[in-house]
Amino acid sequence: MVRLDCTVRCYAWGSRTVLAELLGRVPGDEPQAELWVGAHPEAPARLRADGRTLPEYIAGDAGAALGPDAGERLPFLLKVLAVEHPLSLQVHPDERQAREGFARENAAGLAPDASDRNYRDDSAKPEMVCALTPFDALCGLREPREAAGLVGALGVPALDQVVAALAAGEAKRAVEMLLTWPSGRRGALIEDVRKACAGLSGEPYRVVELLAGLHPDDTGPVTSLLMNLVRLEPGQALNVPPRTLHAYLRGTAVEILASSDNVLRGGLTPKHVDVAEVLAVADFGAFDPVPLRAVPAPNGEGVFPSPSAGFRLTRCVPGAEEIVLDRPGPSALLCLDGAVTVTRDGRHEELRRGEALFVPFKGGPVALTGEGEVFRATLA
Repeated sequence: MVRLDCTVRCYAWGSRTVLAELLGRVPGDEPQAELWVGAHPEAPARLRADGRTLPEYIAGDAGAALGPDAGERLPFLLKVLAVEHPLSLQVHPDERQAREGFARENAAGLAPDASDRNYRDDSAKPEMVCALTPFDALCGLREPREAAGLVGALGVPALDQVVAALAAGEAKRAVEMLLTWPSGRRGALIEDVRKACAGLSGEPYRVVELLAGLHPDDTGPVTSLLMNLVRLEPGQALNVPPRTLHAYLRGTAVEILASSDNVLRGGLTPKHVDVAEVLAVADFGAFDPVPLRAVPAPNGEGVFPSPSAGFRLTRCVPGAEEIVLDRPGPSALLCLDGAVTVTRDGRHEELRRGEALFVPFKGGPVALTGEGEVFRATLA
């Protein structure tokens, strides 16, 4: 087992306080958005003992670190998200799309860190979020006719063709019309939409107002009416498959995902937007975002069900009973409350709030004891 120092990513949508408090640090001036617990080359964790990156540690003996069937790269990434302002309207590719997109951009000579690069690696990016506080998200598309009712209720004549497309069940055409709206006419449209929302009740229209206030020249606020609005209560989780349009709005959550940084953005951001690629990658079928609770396992872990073959997320709260992990490694353990002692092969490591461990494949059973809460990322 190796203790990790994990990387904080700073983005404009993050919080000045949430991650600082988790890590026991004084808040700085820059918003902190994500804590990465893993081996992704963009922001790898480091071993506290000697400063090596986690990928360097794994490369020293990949079989011992990951097991005989996991290859040479840790396939999952664990994060904490601190969402104070809404994220971009985005979608992630599936395995084939990621492989082809990465090869295409490499062949075009795009630098690995180019601002207009969509595919930073060749991996699909399924993900799951588990709320630590009430967590709001837009995730997947509504039934088209339901969306037609929401957009039609605005009574904005400029949107009549969008409403007609939705009423005909043509969700992709409706999204395409909105995301390719002439830039010179977007401001006037959003102003009309904001005025209309003021006279309408319902949380979807409050989200439109929130997004329009932040992005007055972007049609993403209207696009939000085509999407499912989801509220996760603490302890609830949501699977976000590849190709699913989504945007996280507010709240703090644990996220587990394939170890990828492939993001295709359609709006609601000053970052690189590629509408054509979003339209090529996204699934425009109706999506049912079902909040999930952890399912108790015989060993005392709570397992969050996921269709992903690349990762598994569990919640461990030992209390009076020790928890012996059913699949010891490779695992990333992150303590979010209290203190938990992790024991393996006669060695003990105490994890306190904000601290993380990497547990390699090779070794004996792993036991957790103490009064605390630990999230564990491991292989499916």
